[in-house]
Amino acid sequence: MNGTIRVGNLFGIPFYVAPSWFLVLGLVTWSYTSGLATQFPAWGSLLPLLLGLTTALLLFASVLAHELGHSFVAIRQGIEVKSIALFLFGGLASLEKESRTPSEAFWVAIAGPVISLLLFGLLTAINASVPLLAPFAAVVGTLAYVNLALALFNLIPGLPLDGGNILKALVWKITGNSEKGVVFASRAGQFIGWLAIASGLIPLVLFGSFGNFWNLILGWFLLQNATRTAQSATLQSTLKKIKVADVVNFDSPIVSADLSLREFADESILGHGKWERFLVTDLEGQLVGTITLDALRMVPSSRWAQTQVRELMQPIEASAIIQSEQSLLEAVKILEQQQRSTLPVIGENGVLVGLLEKAAVLRLLQKRVQAPA
Repeated sequence: MNGTIRVGNLFGIPFYVAPSWFLVLGLVTWSYTSGLATQFPAWGSLLPLLLGLTTALLLFASVLAHELGHSFVAIRQGIEVKSIALFLFGGLASLEKESRTPSEAFWVAIAGPVISLLLFGLLTAINASVPLLAPFAAVVGTLAYVNLALALFNLIPGLPLDGGNILKALVWKITGNSEKGVVFASRAGQFIGWLAIASGLIPLVLFGSFGNFWNLILGWFLLQNATRTAQSATLQSTLKKIKVADVVNFDSPIVSADLSLREFADESILGHGKWERFLVTDLEGQLVGTITLDALRMVPSSRWAQTQVRELMQPIEASAIIQSEQSLLEAVKILEQQQRSTLPVIGENGVLVGLLEKAAVLRLLQKRVQAPA
């Protein structure tokens, strides 16, 4: 996962950490160790270090609990959680797909902040009711307010934050269009990103102050991610308006099941070296399977005239076929999920139309991007 390090599974979900996580772990450990050593000099150096490291790990455990909140709600909706990753600015639960309705999207988005608020309440109650030694009470109090800050920060209404996903769900509910929700929440995220950048840049330029430098970095992170999300929503909107039939390759590798292997080799292979896999149709033009060149090579050429294509063809899964009237967005999702480069395309009557190539989709999108407005 883009340079991250897998450290195991959590409830069956792959768990990763980015290299930047170790930097933040070290900085947080050093910060709390220094504070505890100053506040409790009689402890020496080892105990503050151990307590500082424990505090840092518990802070990241809070972030992890936040992401697990999103994950468990998504799983209950039948959505696979592909991974959870911790990085410089917190955590991210990567979901297989979007929720089906705006209300379901809302509950996935709000689950993380709710978990953080519950942890804040629990830790605050522990600190108020359990007699702890001063150092441990300080750690529990810190964890409580970090969870409060985590919840409130993530509720800022702009993508990629949870508040942005909540805003997206609300706009989706009002307009009935999920892409409009994504674009609106992304624009809000870009605005917040620019505000954060300005709040860090203005003091730096006017007064030479680095006091808000962290805002500059955080703003850049928000701006970049919100921009990518907006671009992705625009792309999905474009793909949804285009039908598979508009991109299908009618000059596709199609052969009849009744051909002999000799006829297949002479008519479809000789002089046509592009294809390794061919779609097989019956007399009505219905897709009945596929045949590969490897299958042909397994039969001695002396038997090609007596052997028909149908004897070597393999069945094709229904999930690997798409209707010509479906949107290109649906086709792209199948290509990505099944890691395919092509999809057979059939018409409403079940007759094979041709082949959809992933490369053709990319060429179409490139033309759309390059076309003058």
